[in-house]
Amino acid sequence: MGNPTIPADYLMTKLSEAKTHFERALDCKHTEFDDLYPYMIEHPQFFWYKRYVAWSELLTLVKLCTELSIEWEQQFSKQQTEYIKKRVMSSKVLDEWFETNDSKEHVG
Repeated sequence: MGNPTIPADYLMTKLSEAKTHFERALDCKHTEFDDLYPYMIEHPQFFWYKRYVAWSELLTLVKLCTELSIEWEQQFSKQQTEYIKKRVMSSKVLDEWFETNDSKEHVG
Protein backbone atom coordinates (compact mmCIF):
# COMPACT_ATOMS: atom_id res chain seq x y z
CA MET A 1 0.00 0.00 0.00
CA GLY A 2 2.86 2.40 0.54
CA ASN A 3 2.78 5.55 2.60
CA PRO A 4 -0.10 7.72 1.37
CA THR A 5 0.29 11.42 2.10
CA ILE A 6 -2.63 13.78 2.54
CA PRO A 7 -1.92 17.02 0.66
CA ALA A 8 -2.07 20.14 2.83
CA ASP A 9 -4.35 21.92 0.35
CA TYR A 10 -6.85 19.05 0.61
CA LEU A 11 -6.98 19.40 4.40
CA MET A 12 -7.29 23.17 4.12
CA THR A 13 -10.25 22.74 1.78
CA LYS A 14 -11.88 20.32 4.21
CA LEU A 15 -11.20 22.72 7.08
CA SER A 16 -12.81 25.56 5.14
CA GLU A 17 -15.84 23.35 4.44
CA ALA A 18 -16.08 22.45 8.14
CA LYS A 19 -15.93 26.13 9.08
CA THR A 20 -18.73 26.92 6.63
CA HIS A 21 -20.75 23.97 7.96
CA PHE A 22 -20.36 25.22 11.53
CA GLU A 23 -21.27 28.78 10.57
CA ARG A 24 -24.35 27.60 8.68
CA ALA A 25 -25.35 25.58 11.75
CA LEU A 26 -24.89 28.69 13.93
CA ASP A 27 -27.14 30.65 11.57
CA CYS A 28 -29.71 27.82 11.59
CA LYS A 29 -29.30 27.44 7.83
CA HIS A 30 -29.59 24.23 5.86
CA THR A 31 -26.65 21.83 6.10
CA GLU A 32 -25.92 18.30 5.00
CA PHE A 33 -27.00 17.21 8.49
CA ASP A 34 -30.59 18.28 7.68
CA ASP A 35 -30.63 15.86 4.75
CA LEU A 36 -29.27 13.01 6.86
CA TYR A 37 -31.73 13.49 9.73
CA PRO A 38 -34.81 15.34 8.41
CA TYR A 39 -36.99 14.10 11.28
CA MET A 40 -34.78 15.96 13.78
CA ILE A 41 -36.16 19.34 12.66
CA GLU A 42 -39.30 18.54 14.66
CA HIS A 43 -37.37 18.32 17.93
CA PRO A 44 -36.29 21.37 19.97
CA GLN A 45 -32.83 19.95 20.69
CA PHE A 46 -32.14 19.63 16.97
CA PHE A 47 -30.26 22.91 16.57
CA TRP A 48 -28.03 22.22 19.57
CA TYR A 49 -27.20 18.78 18.25
CA LYS A 50 -26.64 20.11 14.73
CA ARG A 51 -24.22 22.71 16.10
CA TYR A 52 -22.45 20.12 18.22
CA VAL A 53 -21.92 17.87 15.19
CA ALA A 54 -20.55 20.75 13.12
CA TRP A 55 -18.27 21.87 16.00
CA SER A 56 -16.95 18.34 16.41
CA GLU A 57 -16.19 18.13 12.70
CA LEU A 58 -14.32 21.44 12.86
CA LEU A 59 -12.29 20.35 15.89
CA THR A 60 -11.43 17.02 14.26
CA LEU A 61 -10.03 18.74 11.18
CA VAL A 62 -8.08 21.23 13.29
CA LYS A 63 -6.63 18.31 15.26
CA LEU A 64 -5.56 16.57 12.04
CA CYS A 65 -3.95 19.76 10.74
CA THR A 66 -2.12 20.25 14.03
CA GLU A 67 -0.87 16.66 14.11
CA LEU A 68 0.36 16.97 10.53
CA SER A 69 1.99 20.37 11.23
CA ILE A 70 -0.30 22.16 8.79
CA GLU A 71 -0.96 25.80 9.64
CA TRP A 72 -4.72 26.16 10.11
CA GLU A 73 -5.09 29.38 12.10
CA GLN A 74 -5.02 31.76 9.11
CA GLN A 75 -8.56 30.65 8.17
CA PHE A 76 -9.93 32.05 11.44
CA SER A 77 -10.00 35.31 13.33
CA LYS A 78 -7.85 35.57 16.45
CA GLN A 79 -10.93 35.17 18.66
CA GLN A 80 -12.20 32.14 16.70
CA THR A 81 -8.76 30.55 17.01
CA GLU A 82 -8.93 30.99 20.78
CA TYR A 83 -12.37 29.36 20.90
CA ILE A 84 -11.10 26.41 18.86
CA LYS A 85 -8.05 25.97 21.07
CA LYS A 86 -10.30 25.86 24.15
CA ARG A 87 -12.32 23.14 22.37
CA VAL A 88 -15.51 23.84 24.36
CA MET A 89 -18.53 25.03 22.42
CA SER A 90 -19.83 27.46 25.02
CA SER A 91 -22.62 29.99 24.74
CA LYS A 92 -19.88 32.60 24.21
CA VAL A 93 -18.73 30.74 21.09
CA LEU A 94 -22.29 30.60 19.81
CA ASP A 95 -22.94 34.28 20.55
CA GLU A 96 -19.60 35.77 19.53
CA TRP A 97 -18.24 33.55 16.74
CA PHE A 98 -18.92 36.32 14.21
CA GLU A 99 -17.15 38.88 16.47
CA THR A 100 -19.67 41.76 16.67
CA ASN A 101 -23.11 42.41 15.30
CA ASP A 102 -21.66 45.16 13.08
CA SER A 103 -19.15 42.91 11.33
CA LYS A 104 -21.05 39.66 10.97
CA GLU A 105 -20.00 37.83 7.87
CA HIS A 106 -22.62 35.13 7.85
CA VAL A 107 -22.38 32.44 5.25
CA GLY A 108 -24.83 32.41 2.38
